[in-house]
Amino acid sequence: MSLPTEILAEAAKISRGLSIDAVHACSSGHLGLPLGAAEMGAVLFGQALNYCPDHPRWLNRDRFVLSAGHGSMFVYSWLHLAGYDLSLDEIRNFRQLGSKTPGHPEFAETAGVECTTGPLGQGVGNGVGLAVSGKMAAARFNTEKHTLFDSHVVVLAGDGCLQEGVASEAAAFAGHFKLDNLIIIYDSNDVTLDAMAEETQSEDTMGRFAAYGFDVQKVDGHNMEEFAAAYEKARNATSGKPQFIEAKTEIGRGIPEVAGTSKGHGEGGAKFAEKARQGLGLPEETFYVSPEVKAFFAERKKELEKKHQAWEETYQAWRSENPDLAKLLDAGVANEIPADLLDQIPVFDEEAAIATRKAGSAVIQPIAKALPLLISGSADLHGSTNNYLNDAGDFGPESREGRNFRFGIREHGMAAIMNGIAYDGIFRASGATFLVFSDYCRPSIRLAALSHLPNLYIFTHDSVGVGEDGPTHQPVETVSGLRMIPNLDVIRPADPEETAGAFVAGLERTDGPTLLALTRQALPTLKEIPVAERREGTRRGGYIAIKEKGKLETILIATGSELQYAVEAAKELGEGTRVVSLPCPERFDRQPKEYQEEVLPSSCRRRVAIEAGVTAFWGKYVGLDGKVVGIDRFGLSAPGKTVMKELGISTENLVKTVKSL
Repeated sequence: MSLPTEILAEAAKISRGLSIDAVHACSSGHLGLPLGAAEMGAVLFGQALNYCPDHPRWLNRDRFVLSAGHGSMFVYSWLHLAGYDLSLDEIRNFRQLGSKTPGHPEFAETAGVECTTGPLGQGVGNGVGLAVSGKMAAARFNTEKHTLFDSHVVVLAGDGCLQEGVASEAAAFAGHFKLDNLIIIYDSNDVTLDAMAEETQSEDTMGRFAAYGFDVQKVDGHNMEEFAAAYEKARNATSGKPQFIEAKTEIGRGIPEVAGTSKGHGEGGAKFAEKARQGLGLPEETFYVSPEVKAFFAERKKELEKKHQAWEETYQAWRSENPDLAKLLDAGVANEIPADLLDQIPVFDEEAAIATRKAGSAVIQPIAKALPLLISGSADLHGSTNNYLNDAGDFGPESREGRNFRFGIREHGMAAIMNGIAYDGIFRASGATFLVFSDYCRPSIRLAALSHLPNLYIFTHDSVGVGEDGPTHQPVETVSGLRMIPNLDVIRPADPEETAGAFVAGLERTDGPTLLALTRQALPTLKEIPVAERREGTRRGGYIAIKEKGKLETILIATGSELQYAVEAAKELGEGTRVVSLPCPERFDRQPKEYQEEVLPSSCRRRVAIEAGVTAFWGKYVGLDGKVVGIDRFGLSAPGKTVMKELGISTENLVKTVKSL
């Protein structure tokens, strides 16, 4: 197909003008990438990408991800020109309160934005996850007669993205697993924020990606014919490899005073806006879109709608001939969970002592059968995290239907890829590592919470009970730190039945992620508490585990492996003692006030909380008159029981603390 270079060059100019005007209007933003990559944007949105502005979540659209999210005016200008629901007024309100054009693109805030890409490198990981989802969808839903899924994922990344470790982790995964539906475009302008890129990097980036297993090309990013040819070659490649295009560009092109320098990265060029607009040949009218560009994209939109309609006809025919597959796809898109999911998990042996990580292994098997679109990965720790799905196979280049993911020792990459899978909205992503390594995952977990992604994190070895591995592997501040992330549920189940409730609670939640903190060490099954109460109480985040038999005098609050100590302490403290299990404070805090008061009556101020972690978090629940038994120091290298006892996490110390009130 011939390239309409004249009108695309005009569109690139208009895109530059919109970016200059938006950044100048608010004196904030990043002009470098939107100006430097304008020609590539014109080719992508003007000819190369398959999308449908009136159906932004079309299942077979090409996914465009701006990993270098600081250059957000790039994607906003092109979404507006392409005809998405993003008006010129929204462009004028760039970075203003309540606009659809926030400083960095945000998922579900702006039609056409596929991922929340703020921190650099995240979009590369998200793009890999989107590519994974595309491969899994094609394997499960395409038939010999009907092809529903054959789209591509296109990621635009800069030097900053590729310097971040998360991008390297994700790219290595993509190359190894031969995700040939992924195209990464490297906006190579030789500049980072502080200085020229040569001050901080000297590697052969194309060589690096070739070593990962990518096909690589290098082009002039301002030469539209050259870039379009490279893109078509990448899209139609038959090597079975992901694709990498290094596009040499001039940052801030169109503003001679800063172009090609680090000053062109941010809003530094905005003060030259009027002169730049004149140099580009734009009229005095700001936020100008020429009639010719409007007409071109109006026709382009009609052509794309025809492609969507043709796909829709295939889709409806597929649905008619494959009702079971259609039902499965509908369930995935709608995030449907069987109402009786908890009942499908067998009750555990009450006499057995079992680690909650091992209980989790037993719990996830019936769940996996009930949820065939649930995938489970681990950062090279399946043997320890115990979340491998039996009889579900491994995802690989020759087995796209496999549901177990071997992410390798790439915790941050795993979490970013999980986000990409979740953004796509078909499969349910879960992943595992040791809890202490959640620090490697935390930026991606935070973005999952911000973006309301329903990820399930299965993190084990949750406390100093890890034992002999010592303080480097014994989380003490980790659980409380994770609880500080808004919209993240953190659940520490106390025994196998609470573990069952925790898994179901996490999967029932569709407006944000859930993290399960599971033990390495065996825990007693708390048969003093009825099974139904342990399961349902965990789903609610907290419940009365042991009710006082006389007048309420003392409340013991416990979570996770420490609930056993509270149950034993209550026996010593007498009939006026209540034990409250609080495995997930976030879920408990969302319960009706009446329920919270029923469980933790404000009239009882004699309270002690126990958790094998830092104590500051628990002041909210024990109040000024209460106390907390916890650990405000790093752990020790010794057997787990010894460490717990040495650091005061015991029935004896809990009883002593209560009596000291």
